[in-house]
Amino acid sequence: MNTSLRGTLVAAAAAVVVLASGGAADAAAYPKYKAPKTFGTTFQADPKHDFTKRIHSRHNGILRGRITDVRGVVAEYEPIKWKKGTHTAGHFDGPPEGYVMAYASPIAKDAVFLSAYGCKARMSDLTVNRKTGLGAKRCNRATLIKRHKVHGHSALITVYKGRIVKVQEIYTP
Repeated sequence: MNTSLRGTLVAAAAAVVVLASGGAADAAAYPKYKAPKTFGTTFQADPKHDFTKRIHSRHNGILRGRITDVRGVVAEYEPIKWKKGTHTAGHFDGPPEGYVMAYASPIAKDAVFLSAYGCKARMSDLTVNRKTGLGAKRCNRATLIKRHKVHGHSALITVYKGRIVKVQEIYTP
């Protein structure tokens, strides 16, 4: 009887933890997705996405993209591809004019933002992993929203359950 009571208490405690954590744990506990090539030269496909319907979230995974607009806490974003340059290393391009490939997702409350340019407004502090070319400095959600509302840097954008849970900027000189 004592073992049975102990098992019931453990199960009840686990249920309380799950209920108390709610959606906040979702963004922190998303699966590991395979990242695309940082400087890939094609747009990433999302074959299950219907672009003829209203703008909505991309399916779960990591998109090499650019946030183009932020309204409140909802970010619009599009895929990007690397275009090699003739006089420079190159630059990222979005879809051509009239080619609809936009998504929109709310930014999770506990979203991870890894900046390549530091957390300050002046963005003069490079905080990039030199091996990967990706941001390494963790900044808060408010910085993510403020910066991408204005600049729209290239980034690896992780979506889970319809929400943006991670944005890792790509450094481009």
